[in-house]
Amino acid sequence: MNIKKHIRFDWAIKKLLRSKANFDILEGFLSELLAEDIKILEILDSETNKETQDDKFDRVDILVKEASGQIIIIEIQNTRELDYFLKILYSTSKVISENMKEGMPYKEVKKVITVSVVYFSLGQGADYIYHGETTFLGLHKKDTLELSEKQKQIFNRPSIGAIFPNHYIIKVNDFDDNARDTLDQWVYFLKNSEIKDEFNAKGMAAARKKLNEINLGEEELRAYRHYLEQLHYEASIADTIKFEAEYDKRKAREEGKEEGIKEGIKEGKEEGKKEGKEEGKREIAGLLKAAGDPPEKIAAITGLSISAIEMLEI
Repeated sequence: MNIKKHIRFDWAIKKLLRSKANFDILEGFLSELLAEDIKILEILDSETNKETQDDKFDRVDILVKEASGQIIIIEIQNTRELDYFLKILYSTSKVISENMKEGMPYKEVKKVITVSVVYFSLGQGADYIYHGETTFLGLHKKDTLELSEKQKQIFNRPSIGAIFPNHYIIKVNDFDDNARDTLDQWVYFLKNSEIKDEFNAKGMAAARKKLNEINLGEEELRAYRHYLEQLHYEASIADTIKFEAEYDKRKAREEGKEEGIKEGIKEGKEEGKKEGKEEGKREIAGLLKAAGDPPEKIAAITGLSISAIEMLEI
């Protein structure tokens, strides 16, 4: 089996796949993911594409306009972001508003699909590919709200979920490298930057041909290798931060445990002294009571209450 190293998909997104000559690669990937034939009309230029220093969330990797008019956002995230779900929400809302001109009816709102390829643990779940869409469930009848026949004709959509944005999340690092179907072949490539000879998913032949490292010029290859080094550096920084946080937490827990033991010993000694004094008082009170002294006199001598003295057995 021949396996050749190819360019990482995120690098290709930024540098190569914006060219119309390479649309077949993106079309193949999206067709396998969305389970429909995707035909890209253009790569959109918008404020959301521009890299700005004052708004780190106002940036996506690529905006695709598909033949049916829907807009597809493809974002690739290498470093951990706890608020990444909110980033998806923000990017989606921004793309929708950017594509609504003043005075347009709401039926012209563009259908937006987001595709997030993440190389870190996002949320909690056992799968590695997730699909989310909007549904309206009845609080009492537990039924799903559907479009009327007229609305289906007006919106040209079969369901409410087909109107609202759809979201796909591919958790690359959770994939077990076992390509069970053609979509898994793409996930394998996303994770390993390798294309096996037997892979036959849509767009894979074009990717095999066009995304081979040997196709890069000397300057591009140097820039690409620098990009890989930067990814390694960022990963090392993330690992260091994680290690230090876990170390500090473990150290604090151990110190807290040791301090707790010391405090427990101290409290035990003090409690023992206290209990010893009380037991001594009761013994003296018992002797005085056996000698026939009245409770009032015994209380004055020992400090015990009269009721406690009366309860003493002799």
